Amino acid sequence: MRLLLALLAALALSAHAAYPEKPIRFIIPSAPGGSPDVLMRILVQQMSQQMGVPFVVENKPGASYVLGTMDLVKAAPDGYTLGYGNIVSLAINRSLLPSLPYDVERDLTLVSNCLHVFNLLVVNNELPVRTVAELIDYAKRNPGKLTNGSSGNGTTGHLGGELFKTMTGTVIVHVPYKGSPQAINDLMGGQIQVMFDNVPSIGPHVKAGRVRALGVSAPRRAASFPEVPTIAEAGVPGYETNSWGGIIGPAKLPREIVQRLHSEIRAALAVPALIERYRALDSEIDGGTPEEFLALVRRETPKWAEVVRRSGSKVD
Repeated sequence: MRLLLALLAALALSAHAAYPEKPIRFIIPSAPGGSPDVLMRILVQQMSQQMGVPFVVENKPGASYVLGTMDLVKAAPDGYTLGYGNIVSLAINRSLLPSLPYDVERDLTLVSNCLHVFNLLVVNNELPVRTVAELIDYAKRNPGKLTNGSSGNGTTGHLGGELFKTMTGTVIVHVPYKGSPQAINDLMGGQIQVMFDNVPSIGPHVKAGRVRALGVSAPRRAASFPEVPTIAEAGVPGYETNSWGGIIGPAKLPREIVQRLHSEIRAALAVPALIERYRALDSEIDGGTPEEFLALVRRETPKWAEVVRRSGSKVD
């Protein structure tokens, strides 16, 4: 029996040492063209080159990141199904969704938080406001007439807007979409007037003059938009939202595979060309350990639970 167990352990170790031997399925639980899609495709393309196997990206949006995340929860823990986990799926959903069908620490393996991204507060070009102060004044004079579109319930585009409303005493109606691209189209078309959206997805539209940026949610100005003040300095002291996200897998992912993936992530995030692409998108690189990723989730969960509580936001 001991010989058999030793043989099985050796075979398992050999299998892990050979990893990866086939394409890796990579699930992004949001729509194509949004910030998570753009940023993670850059990263997994580099990891694919390093590891010698394709990463097959699947976008699976819906239900505040739940649909795609559940695919990960149900996957075999062999390292061939990985995905993107972020502030929404790992922290915000715990308080936003009363019947969340997964438990982060029980049902998932956190590999590495890869990046941090901030939002731009933008408005439709036809809205007669050019500063955060003017937006607040307009909203107070027209309660309930402005709409804030977001890439979905529970995103920082949604709750960042709720935080803004709470801190400014304004009434702005939230309109959730199934992804940033759809919301941005309606913002440009005037069907909605306001958005808080990640810099990588909304930034190109600001630079092209299709929408107007009023503020950035970061504690300092964005490198690619130095003329845009922070929301805090523009009239809402203390306002800040920070999106983050990284690579996760199903529960019980073998430690050897987690270590290999973390090593590859760190190597990819050190490639100068990738650093430049992320810098151009105003994204800050992380690459922390699994333990640091878990600590981040535990730290952020109560913070966003308080935002959800104060705003009264709930999604059934």
